[in-house]
Amino acid sequence: MGRIRQYIEVGTIKHWALFDNGARNTYVTKEVSAQLRIGEFESLKPISLGGKTHSIKKYCDLKCKIKGYEVNTNAFVLDEIGDDEDGKKIDILIGALLMQQWGIILIPEKEDIDMSHYPKEFIEFTEI
Repeated sequence: MGRIRQYIEVGTIKHWALFDNGARNTYVTKEVSAQLRIGEFESLKPISLGGKTHSIKKYCDLKCKIKGYEVNTNAFVLDEIGDDEDGKKIDILIGALLMQQWGIILIPEKEDIDMSHYPKEFIEFTEI
């Protein structure tokens, strides 16, 4: 399991993000979601994250830039995600589904991410 921390851009604002391939989904804080299009579930959705169970009511359309590359996904909205190992507040937690969809590979030994697999086109199927 890998975890990398770095800034990503949502609009013109940089936010501290944790890339965690041990998490399936992507999460943002209420503060980040304030600048995004938000939707609401009809009922609360329980989610376990960081040893706590949260009740999720809202989700948002997260559009951001990671190392200059545009990505988007649905993200669950939390009041707060928590702090990283250095005590810095995490604004966005990038999960495995987003990383898989956008070709993001974690490089733990360099504490960096590899964007060389970013899709130049999406090919869903080919004719036989």
